[in-house]
Amino acid sequence: MNYKIVGTPFPAVECYIREGEGVITQNGGMSWMSPNIKMETNSNGIFRGIKRGFAGEKFFQNNYVCTKGEGVVAFASSFPGEIRAFQISKGNEMILQKRGFLASSRGVKMSIYFQKKLSGGLFGGEGFIMQRIYGDGVVFAEFDGSVIEYELAENQSILVDTGHVAAMSGTCTLSAKMISGVKNKLLGDEGFFNTKISGPGRVYLQTMPIWKIAEAIM
Repeated sequence: MNYKIVGTPFPAVECYIREGEGVITQNGGMSWMSPNIKMETNSNGIFRGIKRGFAGEKFFQNNYVCTKGEGVVAFASSFPGEIRAFQISKGNEMILQKRGFLASSRGVKMSIYFQKKLSGGLFGGEGFIMQRIYGDGVVFAEFDGSVIEYELAENQSILVDTGHVAAMSGTCTLSAKMISGVKNKLLGDEGFFNTKISGPGRVYLQTMPIWKIAEAIM
């Protein structure tokens, strides 16, 4: 599948698919498409739909299939930021923030990712459940603001403020790191914990989480 990511600061991804090929998104995610694209709505199984709900997505998904020749279907971001494409294959999974999934080729699957360490789910700022992306194909993820990447080696880690974790390789792990000092906790306005991401793997951080925008508006 060929694709092109266009537009700023509200980007969209245009997917160019040939006859018989398809693209999956959550229902309501399509922005525009050519007349030879057909939409089919389904849950791909009740349990898969429930898992997507826990991971921050909708129960049903839309499958857009090209019926003749070559067509285009586009999916736009819901917030100012970036759209990134990731090649998914066996042993090359991705973990995304809730609501990070935008669209994918049909060989890609989504499940829920439980924090391996209890402290990461309780205090790490990302919740117990994130999105596990696996299978074979391309997935498009939407991030808030700009995206900064870090490659972490074995036993290397980075501390991240709540909500800035956008995605990471499936080989990375999350835990919580308590902020030291009583004054820092009470007066620093950074909470009691930071999220600790440990390698090996690549980490994708977003500069402007949506909750910070909401906080600034309030």
